[in-house]
Amino acid sequence: MAYKYSDNEALHTDGLFFDAARLKMQLYIDEKGNNKGPRHFWENPGVKIEDNGDVTFCFYAPHAKEVSVGGFQGSAMTGKRHEMTKDEDGYWWVTVSGIPAGFHYHEYFVDGTCVINPQAPVGYGAHKVINYFNIPEESDFYILKDVPHGTLRIEHFYSSVTGRHRDCWVYTPPGYDEDREKEYPVLYLQHGGGENETGWVWQGKVNYIMDNLIAENQCRPMIIVMNSLYCVNHDKEEEFLAGDFDSMLIKDCIPFIEKNFRVAPGNENRAMAGLSMGSYQTTMTTMRHLGYFPYIGIFSGTLERRWYCDFDYYKNFEDPEAFNEKVKLFFFGYGEQEERIVKGLEKDLKMFDERGIRYTLYTCPGYHEWTVWRKCLKEFAKLIFR
Repeated sequence: MAYKYSDNEALHTDGLFFDAARLKMQLYIDEKGNNKGPRHFWENPGVKIEDNGDVTFCFYAPHAKEVSVGGFQGSAMTGKRHEMTKDEDGYWWVTVSGIPAGFHYHEYFVDGTCVINPQAPVGYGAHKVINYFNIPEESDFYILKDVPHGTLRIEHFYSSVTGRHRDCWVYTPPGYDEDREKEYPVLYLQHGGGENETGWVWQGKVNYIMDNLIAENQCRPMIIVMNSLYCVNHDKEEEFLAGDFDSMLIKDCIPFIEKNFRVAPGNENRAMAGLSMGSYQTTMTTMRHLGYFPYIGIFSGTLERRWYCDFDYYKNFEDPEAFNEKVKLFFFGYGEQEERIVKGLEKDLKMFDERGIRYTLYTCPGYHEWTVWRKCLKEFAKLIFR
């Protein structure tokens, strides 16, 4: 069978399967009626991308009365629910046309209750376990290719801020374990609200993006550290839901990383970026510690001061010359259909132009979703540590 782009492992992998391992076990009965023991059979995929770009959804619920599938309002796959039809084997089906290429969270409803489809890719987003799927795009920058691959590691460290152990996911570039003398710059990369430190791996495809960029010599090899932005001390009931991420990163995580990995010394080898709520965390931390992260990436975020920030970082813009000296890259990226972000940045970008504050702007068609954020990371990574 010919290998198709839509079969690429990067489009289907998540925390539960790799290489589309959607199997079910049944007894194998041969043509003579003999029981040959258990065998694996292919299960119907929960989501199948058809050759013409349509998407076929499947859900097994033999006793259900109604099953439907839908997306989210404000995303490329709208909040409309699509009713499914049951076949004689208990599988429910519907084929939907017109869904744009890219990443899509989606939900299944069985007799009115929102449920997870175990036959479809699954991750953590919107503050819950949730299904998603990818429709291949024209660009293949986050596809698994035959290039040298980096390594993903889960590291545990103690946080003095929360009083608990935490974990972070760390990407080390190809060759990290072979050349024991080489040191690397570090990007601290944050997910968005309702997600966690796994988001940039399963949804964002960060390791494939970086493997491909490094193989093409489009960016410097670097270490990438992904934390959960929730740093709550549960003894403080008044604390904002994200807690004191800033202190955790500076006091706990960065010293741990710089002790346990071969990190190139100096502020010039440190960057921070984040999407959505992670972009606000990035703004708050990098502005509070101006110059500590000379490379700053704001993906689908504005400079609006949120209620949990008691630091007036607009003061940093009063001296453009000092700001430009400390910040080598001030990067903003967003989807062109993100009306709130587009409007929210207008005033600030105009102010930057008037004052001579250097910044880089990247936009692409898209909404507030991973289709956009993957592209933002690709463009940002190409510019940092140069």
